[in-house]
Amino acid sequence: MATFQNQASLTYNNSTVNSNIVTGEILEVLSLTKASLNTSYTAGDTVTYILSAVNSGSTAFSGVSITDNLGAYSFGTNELYPLSYVDGSAMLYIDGVMQPVTVNATESEVVFSGFTIPAGGNALISYRATVNGFAPLLGGSVIENTATLTAAGLSTPVTATAQVGVDSRPVLSITKGLTPESVPENGTLTYTLTLLNTGAEPAVSGVTVTDTFNPILSDISVSYNGTPWTEGVNYTYDEATGLFTTLDGQISVPGAVFNQNIDTGLVTVTPGVAVIRITGTV
Repeated sequence: MATFQNQASLTYNNSTVNSNIVTGEILEVLSLTKASLNTSYTAGDTVTYILSAVNSGSTAFSGVSITDNLGAYSFGTNELYPLSYVDGSAMLYIDGVMQPVTVNATESEVVFSGFTIPAGGNALISYRATVNGFAPLLGGSVIENTATLTAAGLSTPVTATAQVGVDSRPVLSITKGLTPESVPENGTLTYTLTLLNTGAEPAVSGVTVTDTFNPILSDISVSYNGTPWTEGVNYTYDEATGLFTTLDGQISVPGAVFNQNIDTGLVTVTPGVAVIRITGTV
């Protein structure tokens, strides 16, 4: 609620007297809330936001405009925007009925306008934004973005803020390489399995790798990050089927390293890496 004070002055024959001070209150009848359907984010994610405006008054508000700052934050001397509006994603509902909405999006904000909130009514806007290269990714980071509503007859803009925290859990992927690519019969080849972690936290348990070699390899030797492995201690291998399986607790993949360019603010990700090499005869 907004309060105000007012005082009158009376001047007569160069003498001034003041009245008492009266205090009033402007009842806010237009409210705004903002929420995210995502509980967390990672690089490249799409986040869905919901804006809800409620008019509890007896008069409609026209010329409504809601501006979202796309998570703006200061970095050095720069203002960075970690979210990018997804074109065409906005949907507006007035009292539950879909209505057209005008959208003007730039890299620094997205503006939804051109609608009226009826007396005793509500407006709901859903839209999506992509987590871009300026989003902070270190553990504990958040994207906080603010929406500001203005309208004809509204004395003070109404704001609402939503926060989404980074998901720092491990994000693993695996690639496989073969050397050489052309192998003679009874020749030797090496498979290189590269495990990548683009999450902030290391993967220290529950990581296993299986691979069924075709053609089946014999007389295999295995190394992990350059250290020789022992069958039955670090892995198992069935020469009858070609099934290779690492044992639980033998693999850990370090967390990624995040660097933010001091000039541009762009965040680069250097994945954590673990490498398994299996050499055998075909």
